[in-house]
Amino acid sequence: MTRLVAVLVWAMVLASAATAADAPAGTTSCSGCHPAQSGVDTPVPPLAGRNPADTLRQMQAFRAGEVKTTVMDKIAKGFSDEEIQAIAAWYAEQK
Repeated sequence: MTRLVAVLVWAMVLASAATAADAPAGTTSCSGCHPAQSGVDTPVPPLAGRNPADTLRQMQAFRAGEVKTTVMDKIAKGFSDEEIQAIAAWYAEQK
């Protein structure tokens, strides 16, 4: 549990380094676990630099309940397709 807390704190520190003004609304829901920089060691799959179509497809599958997870199926329900597209595109541009 301590390691998980440390990872989450580290992810939030890294996320705060990203320029919030450039990030679309809702990105803070993602950046707590998915750092905005690639090459960061994290227990969750990285989104930075990822093909936005893959991220969009996965988020839609979470939202539809096709993929069960501990958290993502619940989080994804709070986003519209447009919001998911904007977040996926923003993460794809992060290096």
